[in-house]
Amino acid sequence: MSTGDITARPEGTAGDAARAPRAEGASPAPASTAWHWPALGVLAVLVLAAATRYLEQNVPEWFAGSDLAAAVEYPVYAIALGLLGNAVLTGTGLRDRLAGGFRTEFFIKTGLVLLGASINLKVIVTAAGPAIVQGVVLISTVFLFTWWLGGRLGLDQRLRALLSAAVSICGVSAAIAAAGAVQARREQLAYSSSLVIAFALPSIFILPALASALGLSPEVAGAWVGGNIDTTAAVTAAGALVGEDALTVATIVKVTQNALIGVVVVALTAWFAFRVERRPDAARPGLGELWRRFPKFVLGFVTASVIATWYLTTVPAAEGKAVIGVANDLRTWFLILAFVSIGLEFRVSSLKEAGWRPVGVFAAATVVNVVVALGLAALLFSGFTVAG
Repeated sequence: MSTGDITARPEGTAGDAARAPRAEGASPAPASTAWHWPALGVLAVLVLAAATRYLEQNVPEWFAGSDLAAAVEYPVYAIALGLLGNAVLTGTGLRDRLAGGFRTEFFIKTGLVLLGASINLKVIVTAAGPAIVQGVVLISTVFLFTWWLGGRLGLDQRLRALLSAAVSICGVSAAIAAAGAVQARREQLAYSSSLVIAFALPSIFILPALASALGLSPEVAGAWVGGNIDTTAAVTAAGALVGEDALTVATIVKVTQNALIGVVVVALTAWFAFRVERRPDAARPGLGELWRRFPKFVLGFVTASVIATWYLTTVPAAEGKAVIGVANDLRTWFLILAFVSIGLEFRVSSLKEAGWRPVGVFAAATVVNVVVALGLAALLFSGFTVAG
């Protein structure tokens, strides 16, 4: 496994399953049939993913009129079902045998490459110049504050990087990309993802209410929402509560921040290669080492964005929207598979050591994000109109 992967050899991987002790009296499985355990693991992931999609699509109908039911996103169901499956498989002694099928890294990286197809760089540059300024300033400010506070509170360097990326850029997707760059443990990724979801859900309702109470224009409110909430789906839900114009601006701001994932990943890769993991007696890492550590899927992410941007200029709008919609649906499926796998691989023992400090860091960074984003939105989007 390359060093650009999320972890060099996480708990619960196929390697662990191969080394797991057999029950007393059990005979070793023939090599010719060893493939069936990973295959059954993949099947378990697919079944739980299908259940996730079923809940995502039907719970809002079952609880019609409930804003909470409509706002819950697929990562919540996927991680919850993954944890439930984890408990069942652990209790039956099957978890380590099936772990070879929990292909978290493959699912995550494929989903992020497909995410690039939804980012139209031309729209960002031509329709939302202020969003680029806001994205750069906001991400830099919040990332550096989170990084500083995490260091002061003594957080593990990798968890520190994940939290900084998640709260400053775009939540779970940024945490996933950062995890690949710094080789974070899957438990740290699951922890960061859980914090993103826990803070994003109430923000869907709180920020639109505050925008109304403050008398913000739809464009300013949209920029504030897009710069604050850490998942695209939650941004869409909150923007829609404010209004159509707010939703448009919120989406552009969030897409702009999403597009900056690659920049942050490159910076984190370089920092960990040259500073964090460099031994005092070791030679300075060269560009070859930086390239070896760099998560290559980021190139796929950028390539997908460029191709999608070009493609949308060559076909009618309706046709382009339909094709990108298919890519987005595939992205959702792969990310559901990834979140289910994260739940299946999750080990509570590794998180008990974290304590209250990561929650405190994330909460403090969220407050800074809210304040700075409001100031930038008011400065850059006052007088701005969607049509203009």
